[in-house]
Amino acid sequence: MTPAPESRKWPEVDFRIEVSIPNQQVTLHHGASLLFQAPISSAKNGVGFSEGSYQTPSGRFIIREKIGDGAPLMTSFKGRLPRSVWQGEESNDAILTRIFWLEGLDEPNNNTYQRYIYFHGTHAEDLIGTPASHGCLRMRNEDMLTLFNLTPLFTPVTIS
Repeated sequence: MTPAPESRKWPEVDFRIEVSIPNQQVTLHHGASLLFQAPISSAKNGVGFSEGSYQTPSGRFIIREKIGDGAPLMTSFKGRLPRSVWQGEESNDAILTRIFWLEGLDEPNNNTYQRYIYFHGTHAEDLIGTPASHGCLRMRNEDMLTLFNLTPLFTPVTIS
């Protein structure tokens, strides 16, 4: 039996990510220092926790998996596996460049990992700064690459 996410022991890191849904912004902090800030795109359907809702969950999370290290910018992922460099093909929600797979630490969001909620790069960079995703936190591809390279695994994330 897998322990509840909030009862697991994660390695301590002196980093934290904060996401503001109203401001459509992500910040990365190391100790008291702000290391990085960028716009994001959260869910078009707002905030929520239900499977199939296409909503972004809020609360406390941890980056449980970092996926795509070393892949070229604009790599397209399917089932979290790199496929090819995205060529502009038609897509509703392309997952590009890198992935942070989130695990929820609170009771309402403890299904986040099973819902496949990520930070990821997007083909729809023109929509960054407005709610437009299917639940994930989309970022411009260059911003996602920078955040990925600066952020250690198991970094705590707060979405509010």
